[in-house]
Amino acid sequence: MSRAPNHEVLALTRRYLELIEGRELSLQEKHAFIQETVEAYERHLNRGFIGYRKSVTEAGQFAALEWSGQGSMLQDLLGREYIDCLGGYGIFSSGVNHPKILRAVASQMERMALNSQELLEPWRAGLARLLAMVTPGELGDAFFINNGTDAIEGAIKLARLYTKRNLFISTLGGFHGKSMGSLSLMGKASFREPFAGGLQDVRFVPYGDADALEAELSKGAQVGTPVAGFVVEPVQGEAGGVVPPPDYLPRARELCTHYGALLIADEIQTGMGRTGTLWGVDHTDTVPDIMCLGKSIGGGIMPLSAFISTPEIWEVLIPNPIIHSTTFGGNPMACAAGIAAIQVTLEEDLPGQAAAKGDYLLRELGMLQAKYPQVLTEAHGKGLLIGMEFPTDEIGFRCAAGLFKRGVLVAGTYSKARTIRIEPALGISMELLGEMLTRLEDTFCEVAKGG
Repeated sequence: MSRAPNHEVLALTRRYLELIEGRELSLQEKHAFIQETVEAYERHLNRGFIGYRKSVTEAGQFAALEWSGQGSMLQDLLGREYIDCLGGYGIFSSGVNHPKILRAVASQMERMALNSQELLEPWRAGLARLLAMVTPGELGDAFFINNGTDAIEGAIKLARLYTKRNLFISTLGGFHGKSMGSLSLMGKASFREPFAGGLQDVRFVPYGDADALEAELSKGAQVGTPVAGFVVEPVQGEAGGVVPPPDYLPRARELCTHYGALLIADEIQTGMGRTGTLWGVDHTDTVPDIMCLGKSIGGGIMPLSAFISTPEIWEVLIPNPIIHSTTFGGNPMACAAGIAAIQVTLEEDLPGQAAAKGDYLLRELGMLQAKYPQVLTEAHGKGLLIGMEFPTDEIGFRCAAGLFKRGVLVAGTYSKARTIRIEPALGISMELLGEMLTRLEDTFCEVAKGG
Protein backbone atom coordinates (compact mmCIF):
# COMPACT_ATOMS: atom_id res chain seq x y z
CA MET A 1 0.00 0.00 0.00
CA SER A 2 1.53 3.30 -1.11
CA ARG A 3 1.51 6.37 1.05
CA ALA A 4 -1.74 8.32 0.79
CA PRO A 5 -1.86 12.05 0.06
CA ASN A 6 -2.39 14.26 3.10
CA HIS A 7 -5.83 15.47 2.04
CA GLU A 8 -7.14 11.88 2.06
CA VAL A 9 -5.65 11.21 5.49
CA LEU A 10 -7.14 14.41 6.89
CA ALA A 11 -10.56 13.63 5.42
CA LEU A 12 -10.56 10.24 7.14
CA THR A 13 -9.39 11.67 10.47
CA ARG A 14 -12.18 14.28 10.34
CA ARG A 15 -14.78 11.59 9.70
CA TYR A 16 -13.50 9.38 12.53
CA LEU A 17 -13.42 12.30 14.96
CA GLU A 18 -16.97 13.29 14.06
CA LEU A 19 -18.08 9.77 15.01
CA ILE A 20 -16.04 9.82 18.22
CA GLU A 21 -17.65 13.15 19.12
CA GLY A 22 -21.12 11.68 18.67
CA ARG A 23 -22.39 12.24 15.12
CA GLU A 24 -25.45 10.04 14.58
CA LEU A 25 -25.42 7.49 11.78
CA SER A 26 -28.31 6.25 9.68
CA LEU A 27 -28.88 2.50 9.56
CA GLN A 28 -27.34 2.37 6.10
CA GLU A 29 -24.29 4.31 7.33
CA LYS A 30 -23.93 1.95 10.30
CA HIS A 31 -23.91 -1.08 8.02
CA ALA A 32 -21.31 0.58 5.78
CA PHE A 33 -19.14 1.51 8.77
CA ILE A 34 -19.28 -2.05 10.10
CA GLN A 35 -18.06 -3.39 6.76
CA GLU A 36 -15.37 -0.72 6.63
CA THR A 37 -14.16 -1.71 10.10
CA VAL A 38 -14.01 -5.41 9.22
CA GLU A 39 -12.00 -4.61 6.09
CA ALA A 40 -9.59 -2.43 8.11
CA TYR A 41 -9.05 -5.32 10.52
CA GLU A 42 -8.43 -7.75 7.69
CA ARG A 43 -5.99 -5.48 5.85
CA HIS A 44 -4.19 -3.56 8.60
CA LEU A 45 -4.78 -4.76 12.18
CA ASN A 46 -3.05 -7.94 13.40
CA ARG A 47 -4.06 -9.80 10.26
CA GLY A 48 -5.52 -13.25 10.94
CA PHE A 49 -6.98 -12.21 14.29
CA ILE A 50 -10.46 -11.19 13.26
CA GLY A 51 -11.58 -14.66 12.20
CA TYR A 52 -11.32 -15.85 15.80
CA ARG A 53 -13.85 -13.32 17.09
CA LYS A 54 -17.41 -14.37 17.83
CA SER A 55 -18.31 -10.73 17.20
CA VAL A 56 -17.68 -11.51 13.52
CA THR A 57 -18.35 -15.22 13.13
CA GLU A 58 -21.46 -15.42 15.33
CA ALA A 59 -22.98 -11.96 15.01
CA GLY A 60 -25.19 -12.61 12.03
CA GLN A 61 -25.12 -10.59 8.84
CA PHE A 62 -23.39 -7.61 10.45
CA ALA A 63 -20.40 -7.93 12.77
CA ALA A 64 -20.72 -6.58 16.30
CA LEU A 65 -18.84 -3.30 16.76
CA GLU A 66 -18.49 -2.39 20.43
CA TRP A 67 -19.95 1.08 20.82
CA SER A 68 -21.04 1.88 24.36
CA GLY A 69 -21.44 0.35 27.80
CA GLN A 70 -22.45 0.93 31.38
CA GLY A 71 -22.15 -1.29 34.42
CA SER A 72 -22.56 -4.86 33.19
CA MET A 73 -24.21 -4.11 29.84
CA LEU A 74 -22.55 -3.45 26.48
CA GLN A 75 -24.15 -2.24 23.27
CA ASP A 76 -22.90 -2.60 19.72
CA LEU A 77 -23.29 -0.09 16.90
CA LEU A 78 -26.61 -1.60 15.82
CA GLY A 79 -28.03 -1.35 19.35
CA ARG A 80 -27.76 -5.06 20.21
CA GLU A 81 -27.24 -5.52 23.95
CA TYR A 82 -24.93 -7.96 25.73
CA ILE A 83 -24.60 -9.02 29.36
CA ASP A 84 -20.89 -8.69 30.06
CA CYS A 85 -19.71 -11.83 31.84
CA LEU A 86 -16.17 -11.52 30.50
CA GLY A 87 -15.27 -8.18 32.06
CA GLY A 88 -12.55 -7.38 29.55
CA TYR A 89 -10.59 -10.41 30.85
CA GLY A 90 -10.73 -8.91 34.32
CA ILE A 91 -10.40 -5.15 33.82
CA PHE A 92 -14.05 -4.30 34.55
CA SER A 93 -14.23 -5.40 38.19
CA SER A 94 -15.83 -2.03 39.00
CA GLY A 95 -18.09 -2.27 35.97
CA VAL A 96 -17.97 -0.46 32.65
CA ASN A 97 -17.66 3.33 32.96
CA HIS A 98 -18.13 3.53 36.73
CA PRO A 99 -19.19 7.17 37.23
CA LYS A 100 -16.84 7.90 40.16
CA ILE A 101 -13.81 6.55 38.32
CA LEU A 102 -14.80 8.25 35.07
CA ARG A 103 -15.25 11.55 36.90
CA ALA A 104 -11.81 11.33 38.54
CA VAL A 105 -10.12 10.72 35.19
CA ALA A 106 -12.11 13.46 33.41
CA SER A 107 -11.26 15.96 36.13
CA GLN A 108 -7.55 15.20 35.90
CA MET A 109 -7.67 15.26 32.10
CA GLU A 110 -9.02 18.80 32.17
CA ARG A 111 -6.16 19.84 34.47
CA MET A 112 -3.30 17.98 32.74
CA ALA A 113 -3.50 14.66 30.93
CA LEU A 114 0.16 13.59 31.06
CA ASN A 115 3.09 14.74 33.14
CA SER A 116 6.33 16.49 32.21
CA GLN A 117 8.46 13.76 33.86
CA GLU A 118 10.52 16.40 35.69
CA LEU A 119 8.12 17.82 38.29
CA LEU A 120 6.78 15.54 41.00
CA GLU A 121 3.49 13.76 40.22
CA PRO A 122 1.16 13.95 43.26
CA TRP A 123 -1.33 11.23 42.27
CA ARG A 124 1.47 8.75 41.55
CA ALA A 125 2.68 9.34 45.10
CA GLY A 126 -0.87 9.25 46.45
CA LEU A 127 -1.71 5.95 44.80
CA ALA A 128 1.56 4.41 46.02
CA ARG A 129 0.68 5.53 49.56
CA LEU A 130 -2.78 3.95 49.27
CA LEU A 131 -1.36 0.66 47.95
CA ALA A 132 1.04 0.54 50.88
CA MET A 133 -2.00 0.85 53.16
CA VAL A 134 -4.07 -1.93 51.57
CA THR A 135 -1.49 -4.56 50.55
CA PRO A 136 -0.31 -7.34 52.89
CA GLY A 137 2.59 -7.27 55.32
CA GLU A 138 5.44 -4.83 54.72
CA LEU A 139 4.74 -4.32 51.01
CA GLY A 140 5.11 -0.59 50.60
CA ASP A 141 7.37 0.40 47.68
CA ALA A 142 5.66 0.53 44.30
CA PHE A 143 6.48 1.18 40.66
CA PHE A 144 3.69 1.97 38.18
CA ILE A 145 3.55 0.86 34.57
CA ASN A 146 0.89 0.18 31.95
CA ASN A 147 -0.02 -3.51 31.85
CA GLY A 148 0.42 -6.77 33.69
CA THR A 149 3.27 -8.01 31.51
CA ASP A 150 5.26 -4.90 32.45
CA ALA A 151 4.61 -5.60 36.13
CA ILE A 152 6.00 -9.14 35.78
CA GLU A 153 9.04 -7.82 33.92
CA GLY A 154 9.73 -5.39 36.77
CA ALA A 155 9.35 -8.14 39.36
CA ILE A 156 11.80 -10.38 37.47
CA LYS A 157 14.41 -7.62 37.37
CA LEU A 158 13.92 -6.72 41.03
CA ALA A 159 14.19 -10.36 42.13
CA ARG A 160 17.40 -10.84 40.13
CA LEU A 161 18.96 -7.70 41.57
CA TYR A 162 18.05 -8.57 45.14
CA THR A 163 18.92 -12.27 45.20
CA LYS A 164 21.81 -12.10 42.70
CA ARG A 165 20.32 -15.29 41.22
CA ASN A 166 18.89 -16.06 37.78
CA LEU A 167 16.71 -19.17 38.18
CA PHE A 168 12.92 -18.82 38.39
CA ILE A 169 10.16 -21.34 39.02
CA SER A 170 6.72 -21.02 37.43
CA THR A 171 3.72 -23.34 37.23
CA LEU A 172 2.11 -25.47 34.56
CA GLY A 173 -0.94 -23.63 33.27
CA GLY A 174 0.36 -20.34 34.63
CA PHE A 175 -0.07 -17.16 32.61
CA HIS A 176 2.11 -14.12 33.28
CA GLY A 177 2.20 -12.17 30.03
CA LYS A 178 3.73 -12.33 26.56
CA SER A 179 6.85 -10.16 26.59
CA MET A 180 10.12 -12.08 26.36
CA GLY A 181 10.73 -12.19 30.10
CA SER A 182 7.19 -12.87 31.24
CA LEU A 183 6.64 -15.27 28.34
CA SER A 184 9.51 -17.39 29.65
CA LEU A 185 7.38 -18.06 32.73
CA MET A 186 4.40 -19.16 30.62
CA GLY A 187 3.23 -22.65 31.45
CA LYS A 188 1.86 -23.23 27.95
CA ALA A 189 4.32 -24.45 25.32
CA SER A 190 2.45 -23.22 22.24
CA PHE A 191 2.93 -19.61 23.34
CA ARG A 192 6.47 -19.97 24.70
CA GLU A 193 8.36 -22.25 22.29
CA PRO A 194 8.14 -20.11 19.11
CA PHE A 195 10.13 -17.45 20.99
CA ALA A 196 12.65 -19.71 22.75
CA GLY A 197 15.68 -17.80 23.96
CA GLY A 198 14.10 -15.57 26.61
CA LEU A 199 14.92 -16.31 30.23
CA GLN A 200 17.03 -19.45 30.03
CA ASP A 201 16.73 -20.44 33.68
CA VAL A 202 13.07 -21.31 34.29
CA ARG A 203 11.69 -24.50 35.77
CA PHE A 204 8.03 -25.53 35.81
CA VAL A 205 6.13 -27.38 38.52
CA PRO A 206 2.49 -28.55 38.65
CA TYR A 207 0.21 -25.88 40.06
CA GLY A 208 -0.97 -26.61 43.58
CA ASP A 209 1.78 -29.19 44.25
CA ALA A 210 3.96 -27.85 47.08
CA ASP A 211 6.02 -31.06 47.17
CA ALA A 212 7.04 -30.53 43.54
CA LEU A 213 7.98 -26.93 44.37
CA GLU A 214 10.10 -28.11 47.30
CA ALA A 215 11.86 -30.66 45.12
CA GLU A 216 12.76 -28.01 42.53
CA LEU A 217 13.97 -25.54 45.16
CA SER A 218 16.06 -28.25 46.79
CA LYS A 219 17.53 -29.36 43.47
CA GLY A 220 18.57 -25.80 42.62
CA ALA A 221 20.29 -25.40 45.97
CA GLN A 222 22.11 -28.73 45.65
CA VAL A 223 23.53 -28.11 42.19
CA GLY A 224 24.59 -24.54 42.88
CA THR A 225 21.87 -22.72 40.93
CA PRO A 226 19.61 -21.46 43.73
CA VAL A 227 16.22 -20.01 42.81
CA ALA A 228 15.65 -16.26 42.60
CA GLY A 229 11.87 -16.39 42.74
CA PHE A 230 8.72 -18.45 42.51
CA VAL A 231 6.06 -16.72 40.40
CA VAL A 232 2.52 -17.91 41.11
CA GLU A 233 -1.12 -16.87 40.72
CA PRO A 234 -3.22 -17.27 43.91
CA VAL A 235 -5.94 -18.63 41.60
CA GLN A 236 -5.01 -19.42 38.02
CA GLY A 237 -6.96 -17.09 35.74
CA GLU A 238 -6.14 -17.99 32.15
CA ALA A 239 -6.26 -21.68 33.07
CA GLY A 240 -9.91 -21.10 34.00
CA GLY A 241 -10.30 -20.35 37.71
CA VAL A 242 -8.10 -23.16 39.03
CA VAL A 243 -8.02 -23.06 42.85
CA PRO A 244 -5.04 -24.62 44.67
CA PRO A 245 -5.25 -26.60 47.93
CA PRO A 246 -5.65 -24.29 50.96
CA ASP A 247 -2.17 -25.05 52.29
CA TYR A 248 -0.43 -24.41 48.97
CA LEU A 249 0.45 -20.72 49.27
CA PRO A 250 1.40 -20.94 52.99
CA ARG A 251 3.75 -23.84 52.18
CA ALA A 252 5.16 -21.92 49.21
CA ARG A 253 5.84 -19.02 51.57
CA GLU A 254 7.69 -21.26 54.02
CA LEU A 255 9.69 -22.96 51.29
CA CYS A 256 10.72 -19.71 49.60
CA THR A 257 11.86 -18.29 52.93
CA HIS A 258 13.84 -21.45 53.69
CA TYR A 259 15.65 -21.48 50.35
CA GLY A 260 16.13 -17.70 50.07
CA ALA A 261 13.86 -17.35 47.03
CA LEU A 262 11.35 -14.54 46.66
CA LEU A 263 7.65 -15.39 46.55
CA ILE A 264 6.19 -13.33 43.70
CA ALA A 265 2.39 -13.23 43.68
CA ASP A 266 0.82 -12.50 40.30
CA GLU A 267 -2.35 -10.67 41.41
CA ILE A 268 -2.93 -9.07 38.02
CA GLN A 269 -6.22 -10.92 37.55
CA THR A 270 -7.02 -11.98 41.12
CA GLY A 271 -6.46 -8.62 42.81
CA MET A 272 -8.91 -5.84 43.71
CA GLY A 273 -11.57 -8.20 45.06
CA ARG A 274 -11.97 -10.62 42.16
CA THR A 275 -11.70 -13.83 44.20
CA GLY A 276 -13.76 -12.68 47.19
CA THR A 277 -10.99 -11.02 49.20
CA LEU A 278 -9.14 -7.82 48.34
CA TRP A 279 -6.12 -9.85 47.20
CA GLY A 280 -6.04 -13.52 46.29
CA VAL A 281 -3.29 -14.17 48.87
CA ASP A 282 -5.63 -12.91 51.61
CA HIS A 283 -7.56 -16.19 51.56
CA THR A 284 -4.63 -17.85 53.32
CA ASP A 285 -3.03 -14.77 54.94
CA THR A 286 0.05 -15.29 52.79
CA VAL A 287 2.44 -12.35 52.47
CA PRO A 288 4.52 -12.34 49.27
CA ASP A 289 7.85 -10.59 48.76
CA ILE A 290 6.71 -8.96 45.53
CA MET A 291 3.14 -8.53 44.29
CA CYS A 292 2.20 -7.73 40.69
CA LEU A 293 -1.02 -5.80 40.06
CA GLY A 294 -2.86 -4.81 36.90
CA LYS A 295 -6.14 -5.06 34.98
CA SER A 296 -8.82 -3.77 37.37
CA ILE A 297 -6.47 -1.51 39.32
CA GLY A 298 -7.11 1.04 36.55
CA GLY A 299 -10.81 0.93 37.31
CA GLY A 300 -11.74 -0.25 33.84
CA ILE A 301 -11.00 3.26 32.59
CA MET A 302 -7.21 3.53 32.23
CA PRO A 303 -4.32 1.11 31.58
CA LEU A 304 -2.43 0.77 34.86
CA SER A 305 -0.29 -1.84 36.58
CA ALA A 306 2.27 -2.00 39.35
CA PHE A 307 4.75 -4.16 41.17
CA ILE A 308 5.13 -3.57 44.88
CA SER A 309 7.68 -4.94 47.32
CA THR A 310 9.17 -4.40 50.78
CA PRO A 311 11.56 -1.60 51.82
CA GLU A 312 14.32 -4.17 52.40
CA ILE A 313 14.10 -5.63 48.91
CA TRP A 314 13.67 -2.21 47.29
CA GLU A 315 17.01 -1.06 48.70
CA VAL A 316 18.77 -2.61 45.69
CA LEU A 317 17.08 -0.08 43.38
CA ILE A 318 18.00 2.99 45.42
CA PRO A 319 21.57 3.44 44.10
CA ASN A 320 20.15 3.78 40.57
CA PRO A 321 16.39 4.44 40.77
CA ILE A 322 16.11 4.90 37.00
CA ILE A 323 17.58 1.48 36.21
CA HIS A 324 13.94 0.60 35.49
CA SER A 325 11.82 3.37 33.96
CA THR A 326 8.73 4.12 31.92
CA THR A 327 7.34 7.01 29.86
CA PHE A 328 3.60 6.59 30.38
CA GLY A 329 3.44 4.40 33.49
CA GLY A 330 1.92 6.10 36.50
CA ASN A 331 0.62 9.03 34.47
CA PRO A 332 -1.81 11.35 36.30
CA MET A 333 -4.98 10.09 34.60
CA ALA A 334 -4.11 6.46 35.28
CA CYS A 335 -3.27 7.16 38.91
CA ALA A 336 -6.47 9.16 39.36
CA ALA A 337 -8.32 6.10 38.05
CA GLY A 338 -6.41 3.86 40.47
CA ILE A 339 -7.26 6.06 43.46
CA ALA A 340 -10.94 6.07 42.51
CA ALA A 341 -10.88 2.30 41.87
CA ILE A 342 -9.63 1.67 45.42
CA GLN A 343 -12.37 3.89 46.80
CA VAL A 344 -15.09 2.11 44.81
CA THR A 345 -13.72 -1.34 45.69
CA LEU A 346 -13.84 -0.59 49.43
CA GLU A 347 -16.98 1.56 49.56
CA GLU A 348 -19.07 -0.92 47.57
CA ASP A 349 -17.45 -3.96 49.23
CA LEU A 350 -16.69 -5.49 45.85
CA PRO A 351 -14.71 -8.35 47.45
CA GLY A 352 -17.73 -9.27 49.60
CA GLN A 353 -20.03 -9.07 46.59
CA ALA A 354 -17.68 -11.30 44.60
CA ALA A 355 -17.61 -13.89 47.38
CA ALA A 356 -21.40 -14.09 47.73
CA LYS A 357 -22.16 -14.04 44.02
CA GLY A 358 -19.41 -16.54 43.27
CA ASP A 359 -20.85 -18.99 45.79
CA TYR A 360 -24.29 -18.55 44.21
CA LEU A 361 -22.98 -19.13 40.67
CA LEU A 362 -21.02 -22.24 41.65
CA ARG A 363 -24.14 -23.71 43.30
CA GLU A 364 -26.25 -23.00 40.21
CA LEU A 365 -23.58 -24.30 37.85
CA GLY A 366 -23.35 -27.47 39.95
CA MET A 367 -27.06 -28.06 39.36
CA LEU A 368 -26.66 -27.41 35.63
CA GLN A 369 -23.76 -29.86 35.52
CA ALA A 370 -25.94 -32.53 37.14
CA LYS A 371 -28.68 -31.79 34.60
CA TYR A 372 -26.44 -31.63 31.51
CA PRO A 373 -23.42 -33.85 32.30
CA GLN A 374 -22.80 -34.47 28.61
CA VAL A 375 -22.25 -30.72 28.15
CA LEU A 376 -20.76 -29.33 31.37
CA THR A 377 -18.06 -31.46 32.98
CA GLU A 378 -17.16 -29.26 35.93
CA ALA A 379 -17.33 -25.73 37.33
CA HIS A 380 -14.71 -24.34 39.68
CA GLY A 381 -13.26 -21.08 40.85
CA LYS A 382 -13.21 -18.55 43.64
CA GLY A 383 -15.31 -15.42 43.90
CA LEU A 384 -16.20 -14.20 40.42
CA LEU A 385 -13.27 -15.90 38.71
CA ILE A 386 -15.03 -19.06 37.57
CA GLY A 387 -14.17 -21.64 34.93
CA MET A 388 -16.63 -23.97 33.20
CA GLU A 389 -15.02 -27.16 31.85
CA PHE A 390 -16.46 -28.92 28.80
CA PRO A 391 -15.72 -32.41 27.43
CA THR A 392 -14.16 -31.11 24.19
CA ASP A 393 -12.93 -27.88 22.61
CA GLU A 394 -15.80 -28.10 20.13
CA ILE A 395 -18.47 -28.23 22.85
CA GLY A 396 -16.77 -25.35 24.66
CA PHE A 397 -16.81 -23.24 21.52
CA ARG A 398 -20.45 -24.11 20.78
CA CYS A 399 -21.43 -23.03 24.28
CA ALA A 400 -19.51 -19.74 24.00
CA ALA A 401 -21.03 -19.12 20.57
CA GLY A 402 -24.51 -20.03 21.82
CA LEU A 403 -24.20 -17.55 24.66
CA PHE A 404 -23.00 -14.84 22.26
CA LYS A 405 -26.07 -15.36 20.08
CA ARG A 406 -28.17 -14.97 23.24
CA GLY A 407 -26.46 -11.73 24.19
CA VAL A 408 -23.99 -12.97 26.83
CA LEU A 409 -20.27 -12.29 26.49
CA VAL A 410 -17.89 -15.01 27.71
CA ALA A 411 -14.69 -16.43 26.24
CA GLY A 412 -12.46 -19.43 26.30
CA THR A 413 -9.12 -19.25 28.09
CA TYR A 414 -5.67 -18.85 26.59
CA SER A 415 -4.56 -22.09 28.19
CA LYS A 416 -7.50 -24.39 27.37
CA ALA A 417 -10.10 -23.84 24.66
CA ARG A 418 -12.52 -26.20 26.39
CA THR A 419 -12.62 -23.96 29.46
CA ILE A 420 -14.87 -20.89 29.49
CA ARG A 421 -14.41 -18.14 32.04
CA ILE A 422 -17.16 -16.30 33.84
CA GLU A 423 -15.60 -13.04 35.02
CA PRO A 424 -18.23 -10.29 35.26
CA ALA A 425 -18.15 -6.99 37.12
CA LEU A 426 -18.13 -7.65 40.85
CA GLY A 427 -21.16 -5.42 41.31
CA ILE A 428 -23.26 -7.18 38.67
CA SER A 429 -26.86 -7.44 39.83
CA MET A 430 -28.39 -10.73 40.92
CA GLU A 431 -31.09 -10.16 38.30
CA LEU A 432 -28.51 -10.10 35.50
CA LEU A 433 -26.79 -13.17 36.91
CA GLY A 434 -30.13 -14.95 36.94
CA GLU A 435 -30.80 -13.92 33.35
CA MET A 436 -27.33 -15.12 32.34
CA LEU A 437 -28.02 -18.50 33.95
CA THR A 438 -31.32 -18.78 32.07
CA ARG A 439 -29.56 -18.12 28.76
CA LEU A 440 -26.79 -20.53 29.76
CA GLU A 441 -29.30 -23.33 30.36
CA ASP A 442 -30.95 -22.57 27.01
CA THR A 443 -27.52 -22.95 25.41
CA PHE A 444 -26.77 -26.21 27.21
CA CYS A 445 -30.15 -27.57 26.17
CA GLU A 446 -29.46 -26.70 22.53
CA VAL A 447 -25.97 -28.20 22.60
CA ALA A 448 -27.22 -31.38 24.36
CA LYS A 449 -29.75 -31.86 21.58
CA GLY A 450 -27.06 -31.40 18.96
CA GLY A 451 -28.50 -28.08 17.86
